Amino acid sequence: MVRCNCGTWILIFLVISPTIFHKSMSELDPRWVAKKRRMSHKVRKIMAVFLPFRFYHAYDNYMTYAFPHDELKPLAKTFTDSLVELGNLKLEHLPQEYHGSALTLVESLSSLVIMGNNTEFERAVLWLSENLTFDVDARINLFECNIRVLGGLVSAHILATDSTNRLVQRNYKNQLLILAEDLGRRFLPAFDTPTGLPYAWINLKYGVMENETTETSTSGCGSLILEMGALSRLAGDPSFESAALRALRKLWSMRSSLNLLGTTLDVETGEWIEYSSGIGAGVDSFYEYLMKAHILFGRDEFWRMFQPAYLAVQKYFRHGAWCKYLYLLFDDSFLVGRNYIFTTEGHPLPVVSAWHERLPETYIPSNWTSVKSKQKAKRASAMSLQVCPATTLKSGHGGQQVESACHILDVRNDHRCLSDEDCGVEASTCRQRSCSIAGYCGRWSFQ
Repeated sequence: MVRCNCGTWILIFLVISPTIFHKSMSELDPRWVAKKRRMSHKVRKIMAVFLPFRFYHAYDNYMTYAFPHDELKPLAKTFTDSLVELGNLKLEHLPQEYHGSALTLVESLSSLVIMGNNTEFERAVLWLSENLTFDVDARINLFECNIRVLGGLVSAHILATDSTNRLVQRNYKNQLLILAEDLGRRFLPAFDTPTGLPYAWINLKYGVMENETTETSTSGCGSLILEMGALSRLAGDPSFESAALRALRKLWSMRSSLNLLGTTLDVETGEWIEYSSGIGAGVDSFYEYLMKAHILFGRDEFWRMFQPAYLAVQKYFRHGAWCKYLYLLFDDSFLVGRNYIFTTEGHPLPVVSAWHERLPETYIPSNWTSVKSKQKAKRASAMSLQVCPATTLKSGHGGQQVESACHILDVRNDHRCLSDEDCGVEASTCRQRSCSIAGYCGRWSFQ
């Protein structure tokens, strides 16, 4: 087993620790700004080597000790077939004949493409196309299987067929899309309910089982649109997106007069089981997918859901950092030349005009651009102008000027930074954002 030696850990700690423990030094000593710039470059160089090392450390050990089962148990150096266990807290109805679907391999496909490992990717695709089948007597959680397996297959297919990537396309013949379409069709019986809300559990071979529970979560109904919508666009079959969209619309219609949603519900009756609202497990990705669906597909309908839902959370909840995946939208340096959003499992999907209702050939999401005054570096994102009540635009002598109780955007639109001086102030909390060790502005819990 490959191990990270002690010297590597010490080097990383020495480079990173001053940034963590001395965040205020930039305010006291201007020389600290220049020092932090140099350290930021050092950290990036180290991470450029360190992160692939850690990925292959996990990947190689999975392939050695667990493949073709679902996941590695690192301490025991053995495996677990976890797809049927995900979301199954009581470990009920576990199949006797299920022996794994190479879940970790499927979830690693997009990473292999991004890292340019053409050889390993082609080997993985060849094995999956010859061995992976979803015609198995296995009861799975629809939400978990959607974000992990369907999302992994769809994302990797898109990356593999993208001519701008480094992947040399030789033996790839849409095998991943074929698998994804087969899996998507096995999902559809879950949506055959009076409300259109899908069952949380479905048997991949036999569909919805007799006496299956009708209880599901808000995320389980409202976090399917990205993967199933993308599958419809790729396969030319609208049935996947239509099913996910019908469920999302029904879920939104069940909101309270405060624009808040409960936590669990009955898919047959369309009634709430747990009325308490929240932004934690079982709910958080509902908000995440509304915004990302708006960016990916360009439908105003998704924005008209997200905006009041977001405002309701800001108004009625008292909370710290929430919906951490919400802001994992895209990084313009991640895959050059394209904008991407990430699913809740971190699988990238490209924002392309062919999928969008009103996009030109080149697209930067209108709700993620910034408005700047020519006279003054007061900045507010277009998204913030729509969802933050404290922020308004007024016409002035120098054109449009931003007025806000406290809102100031980051210096750069991509939120990169060299020091805290490059970071703005949040409108919702009136708190100063700071520059992370990786060079991005935000509210970081360790600072």
